[in-house]
Amino acid sequence: MSARAAKFLGYGRQNIDRSDVDAVVSVLGSDFLTQGPAIPRFEAALAEQVGAKFAVAVSSGGAALHLACLAAELGPGDLGLTAAITFVASANCLRYVGADVAFVDIDAERLGFASASLAMTLKQSPEATALIPVHLGGLAHDAAELRRAAGNRIVIEDAAHALGAAYECGKPVGCCAYGDMAIFSFHPVKSITTGEGGAVVTNNPDLAQRLRMLRSYGIERDEDDTRPWLYRMTRLGFNYRMTDIQAALGLSQLAKLEKFLQRRREIARAYDEVFSSLPHMRLPQSAPRERARSALHLYVAVFDFAALGTERGTVMNELRKRGIGSQVHYIPVYHHPYYAERYSADRRLFAEAEAYYRGCLSLPLHPGLTDEDVERVIAGVKQVIGAA
Repeated sequence: MSARAAKFLGYGRQNIDRSDVDAVVSVLGSDFLTQGPAIPRFEAALAEQVGAKFAVAVSSGGAALHLACLAAELGPGDLGLTAAITFVASANCLRYVGADVAFVDIDAERLGFASASLAMTLKQSPEATALIPVHLGGLAHDAAELRRAAGNRIVIEDAAHALGAAYECGKPVGCCAYGDMAIFSFHPVKSITTGEGGAVVTNNPDLAQRLRMLRSYGIERDEDDTRPWLYRMTRLGFNYRMTDIQAALGLSQLAKLEKFLQRRREIARAYDEVFSSLPHMRLPQSAPRERARSALHLYVAVFDFAALGTERGTVMNELRKRGIGSQVHYIPVYHHPYYAERYSADRRLFAEAEAYYRGCLSLPLHPGLTDEDVERVIAGVKQVIGAA
């Protein structure tokens, strides 16, 4: 294997070029490293990108979820519903504010809320006050249907994977036509990166004001010019602020979003052409109409490891030997000891989540992959599952 071929291909990674470095360096030489002019510029650009009235930049996607729950004034006595398959942050944010959590099974194809499971959960728990749907892998739910099912409940879209995606109607994810708030993550493996970082978008000015205050210790500044020093902490907030360094990187990255998405689509098409015909391998979210509107954060394949006569760990290790990374997105949240002990979810109610978890594996998908890298992934997968 050549030195070039030996390069390790992770399932995701950042794509940084000279313009990104220059943007960060320009801030490092400026008067502001933390709360300066780059942050409002990034917020304005992000809001314009997704079609929302307000964007509030914060320190991470997890912080965005937490602040969204706080801004919605969720707390003890409230119940929030989120997806059975997601990263734990989608549920943890409810627990941070003292609310309880119930889980909704996923749709086998789109990997979001299954309509029947959501209807059943709402019937069993009509007291639910909030929904946190998850746009897993970058594909948005049937947003209009979800909004109808939610009724007057708070809807906070976990769009951490979905910057650049569109709803079925064609509107951009994050426009808040169907939700009260949506959150994005700018972790290095996401659509764009700020190193670490996140944002909440909304069309509600009161929510936006609360979010800004809560990200900065709950402090409000006095508008009285006679007392310019005065500030008041009116709520218990947090230090969830983004820095100007991060915002400058985010602005530079945001200008490349469409280019990044185009490359992700090209890679997904190349994979789909081959993997769709391999035995014991299913490709959720792979219908052309779904690929076209997805942000394609993840390329997930679901394997029947038993039929292949192997185990997931063996496949992952064999891929790694070939320099190919893979990951599981995600372990069902109710499997984690904290949630299993607290809520004792009946796993029989989550048939699709359980089936998905048994076979899911995310393969490398990020804009930095070359055509040769993509061919190496395809060849490696075929070799490992005996389809070469």
